[in-house]
Amino acid sequence: MTLPLSGRTVVITRALSQSAEFVSALQQFGAKVLSCPTIEIKEPGSYERLDEAIDHLYGYDWVIFTSTNAVDFFLRRLHFQNHDISELDNLQVCAIGEATADKLREAHVHVDLIPREAKAEGVFSALTEFTGGPEKLAGLNFLLPRAAVARDLLPRALEEAGARIDIVTTYRTVIPDELDRGRLSAMLAGSADCIAFTSSSTVRGLVEMLGGDVGPIEGAVVACIGPITAATAREMGLEPEIVATTYTVAGLVSALSDYYKTAAQPTI
Repeated sequence: MTLPLSGRTVVITRALSQSAEFVSALQQFGAKVLSCPTIEIKEPGSYERLDEAIDHLYGYDWVIFTSTNAVDFFLRRLHFQNHDISELDNLQVCAIGEATADKLREAHVHVDLIPREAKAEGVFSALTEFTGGPEKLAGLNFLLPRAAVARDLLPRALEEAGARIDIVTTYRTVIPDELDRGRLSAMLAGSADCIAFTSSSTVRGLVEMLGGDVGPIEGAVVACIGPITAATAREMGLEPEIVATTYTVAGLVSALSDYYKTAAQPTI
C-alpha cells in the first residue's frame, strides 16, 4: 500500500528541540522530512516579572497556559524559586489545547478548563461560559504566562469585561544562532514539495531568515497548523493551501495526508 506522503518532501520549521514528534508522524505517512528550524525557544531576558507573579500566586483567580512551552518554563522557574506545585491548587487553570493540558497533568497540576477552540476568541468564549457569563469575569484576576510576542486579543477582551490580567513573559522565540541563508534558500527552492508551519513565530522566523524575500518558497505548498498561523503567512506574502482544522501537530499531519491523497502522485 502506498502511503499518502510517499515521494513527498516536507520542510518543517519547528524549533529543533520540539520537532521529533512532527518528524516521526510525517515519516509514518511516508514523507521525506527536511528540518529547517526557524526559531529557538529561550529563556526570557529577565525573570523579574515572572518571579514576582510566582511569589504572589495567591493574588490570582486564574492562570492561563497557552502552550507547552509556557508550562515548561513556568514550572521550571516555580521550582527554581523553591515554590511547591501545590501552590497552584487554589487557582483555576485554563490550558489551551490537549497537549498543554497533558503537560500540566504530567506535573500533577489540575486543569479546570480546556477551550474547544484553541485560539484567543475560543478561550474568551470558554472562560465566559465557564464562569457563568461576561459579568462574572469582572473583578477576577488572571495570570497569563506566555511568549514575549503574542496576540493581545485575549488580554483586551478580558480587560474590557472588567477583569485584571497580568501578562508575564515566560520564554522567547528567537532566530537560530547558527544560520546558513544560502543553504536554506537552496533547500526550499530545490526538492521541497511542502513547507509546514506550526506557529506564527515560525512563519516570521523563516521570512526574517530569508531577508524578507519569499521567492525561494514559491512552488512549495504552504501548510499551517491553524487559521492564526495562516493569517500570519498571508501577512508575510505566503498563501497557505493547507490549513489544519485541528490545531495540533497530529491535525496538521492529517491535513497534509488528506491534501496529498487527492493530488496526483509524484514521479519518483
